[in-house]
Amino acid sequence: MRPWPLSLIALSLILATPIFVVLSSVFFPAGDIWTHLFETVLARYISNSFALMIGVSIGVLALGVLPAWLVTAYRFPGSKVFEWALLLPLAIPAYIIAYTYTGMLDVAGPLQSNLRDAFGWSYGEYWFPEIRSLGGAIAMLSLVFYPYVYLLARAAFAGQSGSVMEAARSLGCSQRSAFFRVALPLARPAIVVGLSICLMETLADYGTVQYFGISTFTTGIYRTWNGLGSTVAAAQLAALLLGFVFILVSIESWSRKQAQFFNTGSHSWPSPAVPIVGGRLFIAYLVCGIPVSLGFVVPLIQLSIWASITSDSIMTADFAGYLFNSLTLAAITSAAALILALFIAYGRRLYPTQLSSAAARVLSLGYALPGTVVAIGVLVPFAWLDNRVSAFMVARFDFNTGLLLSGTAFILVFAYLVRFLPIAMNTVDAGLTKIRPSMDEAGRSMGLGPMTILRRVHMPIMRGSLATALLLVFVDVLKELPATLLLRPFNFNTLAIRTYELANEERLADAAGPALTIVLASLIPVILLSRSLERAKDVPSVGEKP
Repeated sequence: MRPWPLSLIALSLILATPIFVVLSSVFFPAGDIWTHLFETVLARYISNSFALMIGVSIGVLALGVLPAWLVTAYRFPGSKVFEWALLLPLAIPAYIIAYTYTGMLDVAGPLQSNLRDAFGWSYGEYWFPEIRSLGGAIAMLSLVFYPYVYLLARAAFAGQSGSVMEAARSLGCSQRSAFFRVALPLARPAIVVGLSICLMETLADYGTVQYFGISTFTTGIYRTWNGLGSTVAAAQLAALLLGFVFILVSIESWSRKQAQFFNTGSHSWPSPAVPIVGGRLFIAYLVCGIPVSLGFVVPLIQLSIWASITSDSIMTADFAGYLFNSLTLAAITSAAALILALFIAYGRRLYPTQLSSAAARVLSLGYALPGTVVAIGVLVPFAWLDNRVSAFMVARFDFNTGLLLSGTAFILVFAYLVRFLPIAMNTVDAGLTKIRPSMDEAGRSMGLGPMTILRRVHMPIMRGSLATALLLVFVDVLKELPATLLLRPFNFNTLAIRTYELANEERLADAAGPALTIVLASLIPVILLSRSLERAKDVPSVGEKP
């Protein structure tokens, strides 16, 4: 037991505190509030959350799998553009796309207003789908989350051996039949992983369901905390939500294990792309174009129009303050996450024990937790610690210290680290695994210590991975809403909070400025992701045909 692995275990226990706090809440009585929740709204929370999960599952599979197959197995004009364009909706947070489509499709929006003017209709004389509904929330979340399924499905289809597809065609299968009978079953584990990520993001969403007035676990936790003032009941609701998340994590883990049974052989080559011509070309454009247009192009255009109209009210001192707060929080968190991720990943490389691996797995659970669960799990122990310190200082020195931690930005940074450290860990670990162990041995043979090897050998080699980890955490902190909403200090706003406040006041055009800033910043990691995929595709695999 050396200092490095011991520090890794201690760090994992500290950052896993929110999980322990939330789970331990089930042993404390919540009084009449839990009875009230059980008799009135709990069934609605469960049914709406399940309905959202089922609807989003259907939506992301329809929007993600078919385009992934088309851009992988077929060749048509623009297919190379669609390969990366289908990832663009990742740049728009779910709550922003919900606000945007509400402003466009609501009763007072431009679409319904133009329809009434064109046909002389009055409100109530025609049918129009209600955007602020469960179906509307499913549509919004599907448009934003389908790239997770698309990304993994495309990678699975591209990695399948051409010999398998040739064997299927030699047995009389058409391209369509080979997709359903061969390619889709082989890609199923990867698709299940992508679907699990989408469902975890669905359970974690707060801004969309709150704005649409849909009662789910995330809105219930916030209402119980702020409206009913019960910490214990809110934590118990969070524990129930945590149970759903653990089920999804278990499904994802199971699907990863199943992937080892779908080996296409070491001597393989990619299937040649089939050209699309004629009427089928229109269908291909429709299948690939609808997700990109509705998930990115249309919202971006509408936000840009609103931002141009309200540009005078955007560039103010208040907006500069929101931007400064957001950038400062994101910069501090991303730098801390990168340092911790380097410490953890390099520690596992030096001491690859089962204990260090288990500690890293515990730390990886943070990204699976919804922001509301992390907020509750962080605020409870920090508030308890602040109260104990304040009571001690009053008793000993007659001085009230107040809220030293839970009333400051420190608690926000800690919650962000719990939530987003796994992103930095995975990225840094991926960079370290590409460096051969012989590099470490060469450094040690020259008398260099572990820290010197890390600083002078590993870090220069993995500059790209370090920059990617820093940027991914930076943008995720910039977009985070529920944890910021629950934990922010008094009179402390960020771009995400300001967008949420303006949208709730139905000032959607005014909300376009901060929303568009978040979207444009989020485009950077999506572009980097697309470029990394293109570079990976250009590297030939073992046994690949020239």
